[in-house]
Amino acid sequence: MAVLKATKRNSLPSSDFGLPSERKYPLNDRAHAANAKARATQMVAKGKLSSAAAGRIRAKADRILGE
Repeated sequence: MAVLKATKRNSLPSSDFGLPSERKYPLNDRAHAANAKARATQMVAKGKLSSAAAGRIRAKADRILGE
């Protein structure tokens, strides 16, 4: 996966995140979109993320991945 340094992450618009209000799960490229889907699934299993939030992350990632 491409490295996303803090300066680049901070310069991304909130719309490039799976959870824009929290600026979590960056979706700036295909690698990060695929990773966000995997991490969202893990966080739901751990009880740290709601199913609805994970669904929004997956939907946005799918648009980027073309799925």
